[in-house]
Amino acid sequence: MTVSEGKEAPGGPTRIGASADSFFRLAAERLSRLPVAGGLAFGDHHLNPDLAPAPGTRFREAAVLIPVIDRETPGVLFTERTAHLPTHAGQIAFPGGKVDPTDADAVAAALREAEEEIGLGSAFVEPVGYLTPYLTGTGYRITPILGRVRPGYALTPNPAEVAAVFEVPLDFLMAPGNYRRASRVWNGIERYFYEIDFGDRYIWGATAGIVRSLYQRVFIDGEAPRL
Repeated sequence: MTVSEGKEAPGGPTRIGASADSFFRLAAERLSRLPVAGGLAFGDHHLNPDLAPAPGTRFREAAVLIPVIDRETPGVLFTERTAHLPTHAGQIAFPGGKVDPTDADAVAAALREAEEEIGLGSAFVEPVGYLTPYLTGTGYRITPILGRVRPGYALTPNPAEVAAVFEVPLDFLMAPGNYRRASRVWNGIERYFYEIDFGDRYIWGATAGIVRSLYQRVFIDGEAPRL
């Protein structure tokens, strides 16, 4: 198991031309302070129109935290799921999971999951805003929450769920040339998704899609896509 403990990530000065303060200020202006509801959604169906959900489709609610570390060169924390999990084994993800009935809201769920999965205490996280929900082809409605993480934390990954925690510089993730559209054939049908290569880490699917959604909302149009 490998663990990031809030140390500076390689990458040098940000290529997005924004300090941590200016990034979080812009994000606070462009992200919603309340959950995004109604017909606003992003997801697998944007690259695969046949996966567009029918009106009235009921999704299972989930939430993830996008933990951006507040320092001169901001970094984003990701997890690598353990190889023995029944779903998405070995994949790269944000801390998060299903919204439980005991969770007050999606923010509470994301913070709870982050503490359970990687030991990131909620006292170190300031929620900044909600991204547009991400709809998956497997029936989940994932609410991403951008979190401003104060340095000084110490992570303790749950070995039952997390094989590793690692950090990617925010400027790398916010450079559009670093992610691309790719495809694979599942059950005889070609499916399209976004992917990001960072060294030996391969980020793809919903996680890469959420990264792209963050870039789009904060740096391009500030608009949430419609279903």
